[in-house]
Amino acid sequence: MGDGKKVKVRRFTLDNRWVVPYNPYLLALFDCHMNVEICSTIKLVKYLYKYVFKGHDLVCFRIMTDDSPTDTDEIKEFQKGRYISPPEAFWRIYEFRLNEMTPSVYTLQVHLPNQQLVSFSKNSDLLQLLAKVDFSKTMLTEFFKMNATNAAAESLKCFYKDFPQHFVWSSKYRHWTERKRRKVIGRLVSVNPREEERYYLRLLLNHIPAPISFDDLLTVNAKKMNSFREAALALGLLQSDTYIEETLEEAAAFQMPSSLRLLFATLLVYCSPTDPTMLWRKFELDFTRDYERHKQYHAYSPAQIRGLVLADINKSLHQMGTSIAAYQLPLDDLVSVDHVHLTKEIEAEKNIDIPPEDLLMSLRLNAQQKYAYDTILQACFASQGHSFFIDGPGGIGKTFLYRSLLATLRSQGYIAIAVATSGIAASILPGGRTEHSRFKIPLDFSKNRTCQLSKQGSVARLLSESKLILWDEASMAKRETIEAFDDLLRDVMESELPFGGKVVVFGGDFRQTLPVIKQATKEILLQSCFLNSPLWYKLHKLKLIENMRAILDPQFSEFLLRVGEGRELVDFNGEITLPRDLVIPYYDKEESLNRLLQSIFPDLTLYSLDPYRMINRCILTPKNSSVDELNDILIKRFPGELHTFISSDKTVDQRHQGDYEDFLNSQNPKGLPPHRLMLKEH
Repeated sequence: MGDGKKVKVRRFTLDNRWVVPYNPYLLALFDCHMNVEICSTIKLVKYLYKYVFKGHDLVCFRIMTDDSPTDTDEIKEFQKGRYISPPEAFWRIYEFRLNEMTPSVYTLQVHLPNQQLVSFSKNSDLLQLLAKVDFSKTMLTEFFKMNATNAAAESLKCFYKDFPQHFVWSSKYRHWTERKRRKVIGRLVSVNPREEERYYLRLLLNHIPAPISFDDLLTVNAKKMNSFREAALALGLLQSDTYIEETLEEAAAFQMPSSLRLLFATLLVYCSPTDPTMLWRKFELDFTRDYERHKQYHAYSPAQIRGLVLADINKSLHQMGTSIAAYQLPLDDLVSVDHVHLTKEIEAEKNIDIPPEDLLMSLRLNAQQKYAYDTILQACFASQGHSFFIDGPGGIGKTFLYRSLLATLRSQGYIAIAVATSGIAASILPGGRTEHSRFKIPLDFSKNRTCQLSKQGSVARLLSESKLILWDEASMAKRETIEAFDDLLRDVMESELPFGGKVVVFGGDFRQTLPVIKQATKEILLQSCFLNSPLWYKLHKLKLIENMRAILDPQFSEFLLRVGEGRELVDFNGEITLPRDLVIPYYDKEESLNRLLQSIFPDLTLYSLDPYRMINRCILTPKNSSVDELNDILIKRFPGELHTFISSDKTVDQRHQGDYEDFLNSQNPKGLPPHRLMLKEH
C-alpha cells in the first residue's frame, strides 16, 4: 500500500511496497534473516509445517569419469548416498519423539453395552490374540470400574472427559493408572444424533460425574429408565420442543400432508425432540388428511389410516438411516404398519380403473384373438400355470387382446399385472409399468443378475397372488432379463416349474426388433433378445396374422408380412422396391412436398373445425429439421391470423450476451419451444 514515502536506491525510486514485512525486535534478537507472514489460509499452515519438518540441508554430488554410463539410477544413488548426521542418527535410534502436541488430547471411546470397537492387524492370529487380550476392557468400562473400586477416582467425582487429567490409559494392559505429570485433555469421540442411543449415552457421560456402570447412567431418582434417551429426558438434558412445534404449525398451514410427514421425519432425526409422542398426537390429523380424503381409503378404519401414515414416516426414516422403532411413537400400530404396507401393492392393483370400453373388447375379437383369449383364460383358472408368447406384426391387435384379458380378470376381482419393455408401450396398458420398475430387474447385469426384491416383501406377495402376468414388447428384452424374471418367480413361488408355475404372457414382434437380412445382424439379434434362451422353447406360441389396422387393405397387410419375414423380393443392392400406390414420385422439392401434404391433409379448413380428424394423420420424417420445415408450411396454410413469438435467450454471464445471443437463438433443444414460434388461434 503506497503512503507517499519514497527512497532512491541505486538510481531506482522505491516505496514501501518493495519492503518485505519484518519484525525489528526479532531480527535484533536472533541476528538472522526472518520474514513475517500471516497464516490466514490452510495452505500457509501446510507450507509452514512442511518447512519446519523438511529435514537437514543436503548437498547432492556425483563423481563422473569419461567412460561412466549415461543412464542414472536415482533410487540407487539416493539409497547409497544418503547422509545422516550423528545427532539425527542418535535421535532416531533411541526413538525419541519428532513432534508432540501440548497439552496432549485423549480421544475417549463411547460405545453401547457390548458394542465396543475391536481393532487388530489383518495378519494377526485371532485365537492367540483373544487369549492374550481382554477386549471386554475398554476406556469406558474401565472408567466405570475405577469409579467403583479406586479410592482416588471416588474422591475426585470427575466427568468422563476430565478423567485423563488424573489417570493415564495403557492400551497395552488396557487399564487406567494414576497420572504423575503432564496435563492431558480428554475429548469424547464425536457421535451423530442419528446414532440415537449412542448419542444420548455421550450426552449423559458429559453431565453425570463418576458413574459406575451403564445401569447407573440409566437410573434417575432411583428409577431405572428403559433407554438412555429416557434418562436424558428425565434429567432435563434435552431442550424444549417449542421451536419444533412452531415449525410444524407453520408448515401445516401451507404444506401438503406428504411434505409435512417428510418434515416430521427430518425433525425426528436431526432435531431430537424430547417428546415425539406429543408431537404425533398434536399433528396426527394434519399428517393423515390426504389419506382420509382419498377414495381408495374410504373403507379403512382410523387405525389402518394411522398405520399407512406411520408406514410413510417409517419409509422416510429408513432413507435417513434409522427407523420408527427408535422414537416414542404408537408401537401398537407397528403391526398394522407392516400389514398395511404389505397389502399396499395389492390394493393398488385391485383399484386400477377399468375403462368401460375394455369390458366390451372381448365381444369384438376376431377368430385368432378369440382363440388366444380363451386359451390364456383357461390356463389362468387351471391348477397348473402355462407361459405363452403372442407373436404378430404391428397392427395385428396384440394390445387389443391384452386389454381384453386385463379387463376380464380385473373385473372379476383378480390381479393381473401388466408390464412392458419400453415406457411408451407400458403407458398404453391400464396400470402398466416397465419390467425394471415392477420387478426391480437390474439394468447392468455385469454387477448383479438377480431381481432386487425381498421374498417377504409386498411385491413378492403381489406376484404370488396374481392370476396373470403380461409382458408386452418382450422381443426387445435381453435374455438375462427374462431369465432373472424366471428366477424371481421360481424363488417367490418355491417351484421349479418355468416362471414358478404362473401364467405369463409375453408379446412382441421380432420383425420390428432388428433387420435379419444378413447373418451377422441375425446373430446380434439372437444375442440381444431371449430367442437363444432355453425358456423360449418352453413357451406356447400363439400367432396372430390378421392385420386389423389394415383390414380394408389386404394387399398392404400381406406386403408388411412379407417384408417383416424377409420374403419380399430384393434387387441387386439388397433393397426392397415399394409398390407404386405407396409412393409419391419425386419431381422437385416444392411440388413433391405439396403433393405429399395434399394427400395427407387434403382440406385444412375441415381439420380446424374438427381437430380429431387431424390427430389420426401424421407425416414421419427421418430428421427433425424436416419436421420443422413441414410444420412451417402447414401453419401458414391454416386459416387465421399468424402470430409469431420470439424467445429471449440470456447467457449466464451478461458480459457474453452480445457474443452468444445469435448462437443461442439458433439452438432448438428438446422439450423447449423453438426460438421463433408461429401460432394461429383455433
